[in-house]
Amino acid sequence: MADAVQWIARRRVTLGFACGVIAAWLARPTSASLAAGFAVAAAGEGLRIWAAGHLDKGREVTMSGPYRFTRHPLYLGSTIMGVGLAVAAHSVAVAALVLGYLGVTLAAAISREEAHLTEKFGAVYPAYREGVARGDARRFSVGRVVENREYRALVGLVVAFALLALRLR
Repeated sequence: MADAVQWIARRRVTLGFACGVIAAWLARPTSASLAAGFAVAAAGEGLRIWAAGHLDKGREVTMSGPYRFTRHPLYLGSTIMGVGLAVAAHSVAVAALVLGYLGVTLAAAISREEAHLTEKFGAVYPAYREGVARGDARRFSVGRVVENREYRALVGLVVAFALLALRLR
């Protein structure tokens, strides 16, 4: 089971591209669904950008910005983006595909990441997870957004919605 979780977690981006191709094929967007879905997905990307601007990946357990409210704001943002994609696609099949993909891959990624953070940072991560640890306040940084390569998710969002817009024709 641990091997399957590792396999899924490591290949979630590749699996996402495969699911994206299937979703594009199944999509039946309307102008209204595209606009509504984009608004939802943009909110998810906004959360991801906020999180990436606070994340000092691999150096500490980040506890500022959205990390004060949720342990996995990047994954939450991705989930919101996925819901936006499902709304935009205007397809029950795409919604099922997106929710299935997110449920399986993000559960695997979270499991793997939490084990890694506990191993790397010792008691700090479990204390954070239980809500008893408090980190230093940190200001949002565009430099951290770039360093954390959040532009890739933003480009993916734009490309996905451009492809859905082409399906309107």
